[in-house]
Amino acid sequence: MTVLHDGWTLRATAGPVPQDLVGVTVPAAVPGCVHTDLLAAGLIADPYLDAHEGDLVWMHRTDWRFSRPLRLEPAAPDERVDLAFDGLDTVATLRLGDCELGRTVNMHRSYRFDVRALADGVERDLVVDLASATVYAEDERERLGERPSTYPTPFNYVRKMACSFGWDWGPDLRTAGLWKPVRLERWRTARLARVRPLVTVEPDGTGRVEVRVDLERSGLGEPHALVVRVEVAGQVQRARVAPDLDGVVVVARVPRAPLWWPVGYGEQPLVPLTVTVHDADEAGPDAALDTWTRRIGFRTVELDTSDDEHGTAFALRVNGRPVFVKGVNWIPDDHLLTRITRDRLAQRFDQALGAHANLLRVWGGGIYESEDFYELADERGLLVWQDVLLACAAYAEEEPLAGELEAEVRENVARLTPHPSLVLWNGGNENLCEHDERGRPALLQGRTWGEGYVRDLLPRLVAEVDPTRPYADNSPYSPRRTPAQVHPNDPDHGTHHQWDVWNRLDYTAYRDEVPRFCSELGFQGPPTWRTLVDSMHAADGRPLDEVPAPKDDPVWLVHQKADDGNGKLDRGMAPHVGVPAGFTDWLWAAQLVQARAVRYAVEHYRSWWPRTTGSIVWQLNDCWPVTSWSAIDGAGRPKPLWHALRAAYAPRLLTFVVRDDALVVALVNDTDEPWTGELMVRRERLDGAPRARELAPVTVAARSVHLHRVAPPVVVAGDPRREVLVATLDGCTAVHTDVEDVDLLLDPAALASQVEAVADGYRVRVRALGLVSDLMLHVDRVDPQATVDVGMLTLPAGAEATLRVRCAPLPDPAVLTRAPVLRTANDLRAVAQAPGCAPLPPPTPRP
Repeated sequence: MTVLHDGWTLRATAGPVPQDLVGVTVPAAVPGCVHTDLLAAGLIADPYLDAHEGDLVWMHRTDWRFSRPLRLEPAAPDERVDLAFDGLDTVATLRLGDCELGRTVNMHRSYRFDVRALADGVERDLVVDLASATVYAEDERERLGERPSTYPTPFNYVRKMACSFGWDWGPDLRTAGLWKPVRLERWRTARLARVRPLVTVEPDGTGRVEVRVDLERSGLGEPHALVVRVEVAGQVQRARVAPDLDGVVVVARVPRAPLWWPVGYGEQPLVPLTVTVHDADEAGPDAALDTWTRRIGFRTVELDTSDDEHGTAFALRVNGRPVFVKGVNWIPDDHLLTRITRDRLAQRFDQALGAHANLLRVWGGGIYESEDFYELADERGLLVWQDVLLACAAYAEEEPLAGELEAEVRENVARLTPHPSLVLWNGGNENLCEHDERGRPALLQGRTWGEGYVRDLLPRLVAEVDPTRPYADNSPYSPRRTPAQVHPNDPDHGTHHQWDVWNRLDYTAYRDEVPRFCSELGFQGPPTWRTLVDSMHAADGRPLDEVPAPKDDPVWLVHQKADDGNGKLDRGMAPHVGVPAGFTDWLWAAQLVQARAVRYAVEHYRSWWPRTTGSIVWQLNDCWPVTSWSAIDGAGRPKPLWHALRAAYAPRLLTFVVRDDALVVALVNDTDEPWTGELMVRRERLDGAPRARELAPVTVAARSVHLHRVAPPVVVAGDPRREVLVATLDGCTAVHTDVEDVDLLLDPAALASQVEAVADGYRVRVRALGLVSDLMLHVDRVDPQATVDVGMLTLPAGAEATLRVRCAPLPDPAVLTRAPVLRTANDLRAVAQAPGCAPLPPPTPRP
């Protein structure tokens, strides 16, 4: 095999190309795309900075040519010579010299071309012409008829990453390029075209590996009998393949197979699996014609969608054990996909684990991720829910879309079979629910819209290619119900997306429903300060915090793509913390309310286990610098939400909730050991003066929830504006106030702190003189590489905490103890409301 990544060049061939780029040829990186190549050549501004995204709209309608010289030495009489392209983005015509090799219209597939006839020692140009995906998609829309979608762009007419056309958190760049490896392969007799290990565990603990092998024969000379050899965990099995056959199934059994578990439930042993194919007459270990190796894990997975007294369940079981899903939604970690490295994925996965997540949902508007992605998930025990790449739109069921979708799904379902982390295939995102919610039947006028994909084609393909994994029709969906029977987004049935909060309701409405499984919920918040100032300035070039109305600045709005995003942020914070006038305070308030909103929802969902079996927060990561729903911003920095999620998804959790109009403490134990101790619930003044308390011995069984009803003398407030409820057990603390912060008399000076220099950073010790709500150190303000180990801390009066900051030496370490680095919700008590905002509502007691 020869990797063909060197010697490529790029130039524009048609379209609205700026005059200074007409006829310009630049070196091209493979894998890569036109944006990264032009950036490397210094010919375009960085589209992630300021408003430069809009400067590159001309690229949407431009055609490109990638080329390099290639000399193919003559092939042996029995030798095939193939060019293999693992990924082409997207509308490509490939030529070697004067010979057209093929045409492609799908970035989610790989392609292979037999070029043996051109292996004659003559140098030719290998050319990949990439036509505008926008123009292609618009032509298809004209041909097939209108298929409505969430956005006006034609992303649903071409098999390309949907968010390449922009989303409400991402830029509209519409990339083009050779985005995956390119290889020259020479082979003889036969090769392993596809290997699918279907791994299960039998009731007696024996691991069963059913290896389904598809072979490609060279077609040169008489076909030979072949032998396929499978080796796993010391077990070796062989199967003979007759000359007239191109496939075989080999089964290997591993006694007492080591079980692979999700993180938090056990270990993640991975076992090498090696498959080789040999000529039957030359079957020695050194005579392999082709070899395939992966690591597999032994586990079972089931999806329970049975009906019960509450509606319809949606519960994952791994190795027979139910799992509460503590999930995060995943989007491509960089809009320019080839910049995503294994190390970068590892960092993001470790951040997910740091937030106590156990599942990543790969969203349907992105990509089928790389082998690195799934291998890292296997190693870490992170479950993966994989969407088929259909999102927020109606999709034509005519050709070529139907055939392209089937081909890509077959390829990727087969490709991902080795990975134990992958536990669910899902038929797309919001395709079913939006069909009815947005009045699409009238717009479609009888045209196909993709229902046949999610109800028929996709479940058939998953059952055929990988019957070991469950399939769900869509997210959200109501299993076995038509929309006329039950709406696809009904919280009592299957999966549910909660977007009324954020779009139109206060976040306290999260607790008005008890979904069976909430696969999307989220609340917006700005990126960290350092990410913001590094990536955007005001339109006049000044720092955003130096202009009169930074939230209305055109550059800010380029990086705030949500419909009425700023308005929703203001309305979301107003009843809770008010709307600060100053930009720095407003940023903190927005980040704070984002963190609180998601924490409020997740703690509610966890308190309802096992009726509610999981939540998947939108979203873990960003693909560029933007105000979004992410916990990790576009530069990889954790936002306050990440710290709140870490607390809300902790293995053991205390939280105040309401049941039957009574205030209770929910004790959530997501571990394999009972949680036993003495629960204390106390009412005290904000300054710590005691009012009432109760003690209760409790035992919370493993993987269960215990509800403790708070005694009436403790529940009743004497002065709601000056009092707080505190529950403690075994180092866990929950705090509940009777009114929101806008009415709570929080003391802005309720914190004493000191800084101590230690190896590679500082230790910040804090002590609460009164209630301190949601303390956060914004350490990116003092060092772009700085990290802090804990955030969003709420400390009752008298409580102490130590925060570990890792950063470069600081000229004035005391900066870590004052604003704008150290912030609390208490700070906002003294901040005036922004002019022009609607007046705050009167105090509303919390339940």
